[in-house]
Amino acid sequence: MANIIYKRTKNFEPDFENLLEVLNGQTPKRPVLFEFALNNRIIGQLSGEQAEDNSTRLAPFRRLIKSFEHAGYDHATISAWRTNTLRFPKGEIAEKESHSLNAGNMIYDRQSFEQYAWPDANQGDYDIYYDLRHELPGGMKLIASGNGGVLENVIDLVGFENISMMSMLDEELTTEIFNAVGSRLLTFYKIIAPIETIGACIVNDDWGFKNQTMFSPNMLRRWVFPWHKKIVSAIHKAGKKAILHSCGQLKDVMDDVIDDQNYDAKHSFEDQITPIETAYKNWGSRIAILGGIDMDFLARHTPKEILQRSKLMIAKGIENGGYALGSGNSIPDYIPDENYLAMISAVNLF
Repeated sequence: MANIIYKRTKNFEPDFENLLEVLNGQTPKRPVLFEFALNNRIIGQLSGEQAEDNSTRLAPFRRLIKSFEHAGYDHATISAWRTNTLRFPKGEIAEKESHSLNAGNMIYDRQSFEQYAWPDANQGDYDIYYDLRHELPGGMKLIASGNGGVLENVIDLVGFENISMMSMLDEELTTEIFNAVGSRLLTFYKIIAPIETIGACIVNDDWGFKNQTMFSPNMLRRWVFPWHKKIVSAIHKAGKKAILHSCGQLKDVMDDVIDDQNYDAKHSFEDQITPIETAYKNWGSRIAILGGIDMDFLARHTPKEILQRSKLMIAKGIENGGYALGSGNSIPDYIPDENYLAMISAVNLF
């Protein structure tokens, strides 16, 4: 397989203004791609640099940016787990990619809450986002995301069943834990949003299971959503757009996302929950819809089927605006390269 397996050439020079038009609910001059994360194999193929280069501080990001550029994105997503910025120390189990939502908790009472090594959100290599300005092609911007969200980090630190019980038995401590996490994430976004290389911010926080939200809507409104509203406000104050990446069934709280929290775009969709076609029909006139080509669909269907579905979604976006093509979540390494390429190549048909 050649080093560079794909490079978009038709009508393409990176220009973040096209994605901004999508985030404003409008129709851009050409079809736009959006992706949250690419796997290391496809990054190597697209960038032409198979091996990860950690020889310098900027080298891994240079490779990542190049892969996004060659694929035809107007942005490159830089997630905080790649940077030396805000991170909540977690137990060994909670650091694993797949683990029980009840395992690895470090906070279980007032004493463990007070003894926990709470990070200073102001500390870290935030200069990395500034320094990457020399690595971005003209017109391209970074989209920055945090290292997990408010609910995600609380669940990792306390455990799902534990925080559920605590919310009933010790509301004061529950509130203090959510505030300790939320306030630090707010500081993180206040720092990164104004940086010149940042075009938009992703606030990534999974809220739902397949059939419902993890917490009841009222619990989310009490402990989680107020922090999201403050974070979105800080991003908007910096003149940037705010994208919510949240997995699960969120139909009962989408009005909160759109009307109260004021997110500009929603990402992460799954066919078994809400197919992207349905999501776009239900909410596309009120909030930009990003991605949505289901990961299982990408993994199991043929390139021809993937291209056809992607083409139809682009056509919907051209007609009504507010849509950028991409996966329902991200591109893990089990997605065949040819299937991923079939999806993004749909933009060349318009």
